[in-house]
Amino acid sequence: MTNFIAKNQALDSPNLKELLSVVAMLRHPEFGCPWDLKQSIKSLVPHTLEEVHEVVDAIEKNDMAGLRDELGDLLFQIVFYAQLASEEAFFNFDDVAKGLIQKLVRRHPHVFPGGEVDNFGAPQQISSDQVVVNWEKIKEEERRGRTDKEISDAGSGESVLGDVPTAVPAFERARKLQQKAASVGFDWDDPKFVLAKLREELSELEEAYSNGLEVDEARVKEELGDVLFTCVNFARHLRISSELALRSANQKFDSRFRFMENELQRLNIGFKDVSSADLNKLWNKSKQSGS
Repeated sequence: MTNFIAKNQALDSPNLKELLSVVAMLRHPEFGCPWDLKQSIKSLVPHTLEEVHEVVDAIEKNDMAGLRDELGDLLFQIVFYAQLASEEAFFNFDDVAKGLIQKLVRRHPHVFPGGEVDNFGAPQQISSDQVVVNWEKIKEEERRGRTDKEISDAGSGESVLGDVPTAVPAFERARKLQQKAASVGFDWDDPKFVLAKLREELSELEEAYSNGLEVDEARVKEELGDVLFTCVNFARHLRISSELALRSANQKFDSRFRFMENELQRLNIGFKDVSSADLNKLWNKSKQSGS
């Protein structure tokens, strides 16, 4: 079963080899691209984040042609990182691919019994929930198997939260922290308790905002953070992505606001020429229109 591969996926793609060569050429000290030559692993980070967001945007728009293009841009980032690391003799693209293969096989014992690719194809009875449980157990075993130097270099110590990255978006890091804490039993038993906690945090935020004549910005910021953290926790309990929920709300606002713009343009009126009450009526009209 080791020769199984998805239809239309080349086993030995000449395009991938050429891609690696092209990126190496871009970094050629004499004939390469000045912009690419200036880049470092750290300087690429904002570009990588931008490409990830563009991939998500193409998916949400169901734009398959755009997705193919954006995935190419994201792949370029990965190959670029590997090229930079190779120049410093840290690792190369082949090392990245090899490590990924080993990790995927190791973390999917229900697909590759005994951790061997050659064992693919053996029937396994396992639920998706059990897959998640096993996945976390395997990751924990991997964490425990790391050398003291690896742990020290990563700055993770022995904490259960040690392998939660700090650079991920705040909503996602909150979810990961909560999930890790839950894995050792520190969690709410029922979403209704999280909702009660959210009401408590909202009350504290309101108190911080209305406490005296001058707003204590530091305290408001702290309480607002607690509200957002609890919102993420509530979403996690309901198995809802808080990031996707907020993206959906953003899109809804975008659509309704554009509806208002179109209505005002049709009447040849600007926002500043309309009262707050009439703007609210127009907003409600946009909601009723299904925008």
